[in-house]
Amino acid sequence: MVPQHQPRQPKPSRSAPTTAPTTRSLDHGLVWCAAAVLLGGFLVYNSVEVAEDPPPQDRPPKVASATPKAAARPVGPALPPSVPKRLIIPELAIDAPFAPLSIGPSGQLNAPPAGNNNLVGWYRDGVSPGERGSSIIAGHVDTKTGPGVFLQLSTLGPGSMLDVAREDGSTATFKVDSVETFSKADFPNDRVYADTPSAQLRLITCGGAYDHKARDYVDNVVVFAHLVSSKRA
Repeated sequence: MVPQHQPRQPKPSRSAPTTAPTTRSLDHGLVWCAAAVLLGGFLVYNSVEVAEDPPPQDRPPKVASATPKAAARPVGPALPPSVPKRLIIPELAIDAPFAPLSIGPSGQLNAPPAGNNNLVGWYRDGVSPGERGSSIIAGHVDTKTGPGVFLQLSTLGPGSMLDVAREDGSTATFKVDSVETFSKADFPNDRVYADTPSAQLRLITCGGAYDHKARDYVDNVVVFAHLVSSKRA
């Protein structure tokens, strides 16, 4: 199960401090330059039934062009760029490592590896969790081998708390604002992937009924959260 909507590709960005050889640079000031400009559809997950072969990889959006808007005034706390290392959601007993996600040769967003059920993916060409803007985290609701890391994501509610441990030794704490379900046929790209003046997080997985013919869930569950604090280990 993995998404089919696609996030916009950001402009070239500065290097973020990291020891991970697969992670490219980040720039919180240049990523998601215009809220109205989003790659068609982004992380809309195609779930895999236990008896079926894995579906094609996810499809991130196509790049659109538009005149950048004036930068919004910064709001709330924010952190410098740093690669996320672990996602911790105590309410769901989640403590999962990250895999970087990127746009593949076909122009589609690669899905998190399906061989590990306790793994989340972060769109590495977007902002890192804690930076200003919308940071995108994706996870499977299920795979061929069983339940996925985000199986119970839809049970979170406003006020739920989650942490992202980062490579620079800091932990960013986010508070959930809302948990919403959207049809993949009418996914609100502008709302989910828009640039924001505050540090925000989007957690995305599949939801709704499973379409056996299409081998895909019909909906996406999206958790909207914002940064409330941070601490050093």
